[in-house]
Amino acid sequence: MKKYIALFLMLAAAFGLAAGGSQEAADDGTVLIGVSKLLSHAALDSVEEGLQDYLATTDLSIRYDFQNANGDISTAASIAQQFDSEDCDVVLGIGTASAQALANIFTDIPVLFAAVTDPVDAGLVVSNEGSDDSNVCGVSDMNPVEEQIRLLHEITGATRIGNVYSSGEQNGVVLMEQAQAACDNLGLELVPVAVSNSSEVRMALQSIIDRVDAVYIATDNNVISAISAIDEVCNDAGIPLFSADPSGIDGLECMIAWGFNYYSIGTATGRLIEDIVVNGANPGGFGTVFLTDPADFELWFNLDTAAKLGYTIPQEYLDTAAVIIENGVKTER
Repeated sequence: MKKYIALFLMLAAAFGLAAGGSQEAADDGTVLIGVSKLLSHAALDSVEEGLQDYLATTDLSIRYDFQNANGDISTAASIAQQFDSEDCDVVLGIGTASAQALANIFTDIPVLFAAVTDPVDAGLVVSNEGSDDSNVCGVSDMNPVEEQIRLLHEITGATRIGNVYSSGEQNGVVLMEQAQAACDNLGLELVPVAVSNSSEVRMALQSIIDRVDAVYIATDNNVISAISAIDEVCNDAGIPLFSADPSGIDGLECMIAWGFNYYSIGTATGRLIEDIVVNGANPGGFGTVFLTDPADFELWFNLDTAAKLGYTIPQEYLDTAAVIIENGVKTER
């Protein structure tokens, strides 16, 4: 597992409650931050939490306008227009579509993104290295997709990997394409099925569950928000589930999870905002921030699920796990 994390670090190195805004708020030193979240689920909620907790440690006086697009792109565009009328000092899009909507409106104030897999492909930044003439920067949640699928294959022996993805979300399409490339490289078969929203996830997975040996779920917002339904379908079929988002699987029977602690993405975003507001840093100069500290990733194993499905997790993997669930007890290490 350590070699997988090391490889990812090399790859990474390469690439609510509404508060009304007013100009008076800016004049008295208060910073108004408009936060547009694509939808609510454990990972994106953790980004908000990490952001607020970090900025609370600074000397900044902050008011927030938190808005939730509920997975609807047109609503994300409306939220961006609302922030424009409020004279926000900084705006943040959590999730690709929300960030794109903000970047389309704002050219004269800092626009930040968080939990966006491929900001270049999404058109948010020209390059991950940044550009001095841009007002956009943020934190990516690019995962080591190939290493995740390799781990799933090595533990389960699965050769046909099921994957549900959101065809209308850029983030979802990019992750499906990465999973396809990973399976091609590993000599495995990816069995993808597309959805347009989270309500379709259960039925979509049921349509392919009899044709796969395991299921891999990426950090696709519409899909991961239905992780409990995915978990039920896999459990009923006796199929192992791998989630690239550990933040949403507590209490589920998901056998393996390996990915970001999204709270860390929130704190990293908070640091960017502090540097921009306090130090006057140019947002475009930051480009895309990739988290590379192993402490920002979590590996989970549910040994109860593994035993029920007839799998044994090798000790070398258990030794690197952040969380192990055994006999109904969750042990954090």
